[in-house]
Amino acid sequence: MGADREVDRDIDLLGPFRQFLTLRRDVLVLSVAMLAFSLAFQMTGRYVPEYLRVLGAGAGVVGLYGSLGNLIGALYPYPGGALSDRIGSRYALTLFGTVTTIGFVFWAAAPLLPGLVFPTETLTLPVVGEIVLGGTVGPWIWVVAGLFLTQAWKSFGLGATFAVVKQATDPGHLALGFASTEVFRRAGFLLGPAIAAVVLAVVSSFVLGFQYVLLIAIAFGVLGTLAQHVLYDASEDTIGATFRGIEQVRTDLRDLPDPLRPLLVADTLIRFANGIVYVFFVLVVVDRGVGVSGFGVVLGPAAYFGVLLVVEMVVALVSMPPVAKLAEYTGLKPVVAIGFGVYAIFPVLLIFAPADPLVYLVLFAFSGLRFAGLPAHKALIVGPAERDTGGRVTGTYYLVRNTVVIPSAAIGGWLYGSDWAVQVGAFVLTAGPELAFTLASFIGLVGVGYFVIYGVEFAPYARPTED
Repeated sequence: MGADREVDRDIDLLGPFRQFLTLRRDVLVLSVAMLAFSLAFQMTGRYVPEYLRVLGAGAGVVGLYGSLGNLIGALYPYPGGALSDRIGSRYALTLFGTVTTIGFVFWAAAPLLPGLVFPTETLTLPVVGEIVLGGTVGPWIWVVAGLFLTQAWKSFGLGATFAVVKQATDPGHLALGFASTEVFRRAGFLLGPAIAAVVLAVVSSFVLGFQYVLLIAIAFGVLGTLAQHVLYDASEDTIGATFRGIEQVRTDLRDLPDPLRPLLVADTLIRFANGIVYVFFVLVVVDRGVGVSGFGVVLGPAAYFGVLLVVEMVVALVSMPPVAKLAEYTGLKPVVAIGFGVYAIFPVLLIFAPADPLVYLVLFAFSGLRFAGLPAHKALIVGPAERDTGGRVTGTYYLVRNTVVIPSAAIGGWLYGSDWAVQVGAFVLTAGPELAFTLASFIGLVGVGYFVIYGVEFAPYARPTED
């Protein structure tokens, strides 16, 4: 089956950007919006856990914030797709962009807003004892509230991008097609943290510096929203059928292609593991004081974290196209397995690494390799879908995965901020960052093993067999 595939095309790292100039107008406009919102998200999202903590939130709240983000990521895509079908892409994208931009305004204004005061009430429960409810909640509550808004554009439009690539790309080159879109989109992932690092390096106060970063994010949000509304050609938009509710979700779950099921199980385990610790990466860097100084430049831990994210994304951008090309020789499954493996072992490597800037630089460069398998992963998700069902299959896949992952960050916050200890035989299990990160790697490795054993290759990428 794979014998007639073309595998002699050269790798072109700048190809996606040259192709950008030849895209259809609607895709071109959407790409501009993707870049604008990627910049906004990436210069802000990874710093929000530290922002919450500086505003008075504890590790438990940070974990709950992460789980809330998982919940939103699970719930938004499906109704977002249904709404887009009903009102058309132009108005849906404008609505989602506006809501997201308002969310960034909430985040920027949070330190200026008063906290909330709730009546205090004491409950007495069996075994647990007395629990005090209520009291004063700090201004971090507005950051949490803003999350419902900032995730609108990012989560509502998930399925459409998959479907577009699915319909426009030959099945045997799906990974390369996704590599083109990913490289372009993740340019924002590269530039966003760089902008944040520069701003935080020149502003002495983290809160004030992050507010400036949020103001820049608001500007990008406005730019992306206006570009969508003014330039988007809605002449080819169609209005879809009415959403059939829970029964439609059940049907889509039942019709999920069989080859996707082992990938879904493994991916869910690995994402659950990553979700346990993802929001705490910035706290690890800041708490351990990992920064650099020299040649007249001083980068505190918060600013240096932005540099680490830049290095991570440079490795991702450079590695995605050649690894996607490699998948045409090896198949999708080995490439996806390698990316999963990086996801799995990074947490334990990070938490036990010495607090040395160079060591952290190498670790985050290694972490960038997890993105190398992302185009192949996306191709493996949408590849088995029948024609014109790519968006629905993608939405169903992410609905299941993201729903299961919802509590992961809350579990991570509980482990990260607790101080209990349990003796298991000769070993003493102590809560804290080390336990949270080690558990994450263990669960992730279980997912990798499951995928290696049960994962199914996508037929157009299967290596040809000898006659």
